[in-house]
Amino acid sequence: MTRSLPDRGAAALEFALVVPVLLALVLGIIEFGRAYNIQTTLSNAARDGVRVMALENSVTAARTATRNSANTLDLTRATISVTPTSCAGTATTPPGTATVTITYPLELLSGFLPIDDFTLTGRGTMRCNG
Repeated sequence: MTRSLPDRGAAALEFALVVPVLLALVLGIIEFGRAYNIQTTLSNAARDGVRVMALENSVTAARTATRNSANTLDLTRATISVTPTSCAGTATTPPGTATVTITYPLELLSGFLPIDDFTLTGRGTMRCNG
């Protein structure tokens, strides 16, 4: 079967029109999957950190547990905040709740998508003393 002259190159032209759309779709899927993985890691790390804070009443131990739990991420630019600074109650006031919040600036890998970098946040809250 031979093609007529006007149809020559039609497949190449269609391919050239579809490739940018497919490439953008694949890059978007990759970036979304990476962001979802990092968000899950941050949430788990915050939960592990607040568990340590609630049981041990140590901000330093809570931050260390948070960093150890998120060891797959580069946390040099992340911020870990622990509130309150003490989980100890008094004779008249029972202990409250502790919260660990970790913020992580996410940089997109591709640089191809016209989206600015954004910040992901993981938060864990637990009642003090177990």
